[in-house]
Amino acid sequence: QVQLVESGGGSVQAGGSLRLSCAASRDGYSKYCMGWFRQAPGKKREGVTSIGGGATFYADSVKGRFTISQDNAKNTLYLQMNSLKPEDTAIYYCAAWNGFCGSWSSANYWGQGTQVTVSS
Repeated sequence: QVQLVESGGGSVQAGGSLRLSCAASRDGYSKYCMGWFRQAPGKKREGVTSIGGGATFYADSVKGRFTISQDNAKNTLYLQMNSLKPEDTAIYYCAAWNGFCGSWSSANYWGQGTQVTVSS
């Protein structure tokens, strides 16, 4: 089992930047694929990016703007979001899972989410 706690959400104007953090419990972090997902109002939750096994994966909608990274010493996952757009507005969730790190449907441990709002 792994516990995940997100932070760093907020409100920003279009073109701005935010960095999200996800703190993972010590006994889980290094064993799992880690990723970020988001859910906009009225839409299904979607995968944004993931990392693990030496690889990173990105949704086409965020490639070149978002960067996932992790600090193993701090058991923390990050999402640097640049050039934000109003359509990036959503609740962002951190998730963890076993298996192939590009398989976003396998995510089964979730944080509580953090709100990101981008105004035009």
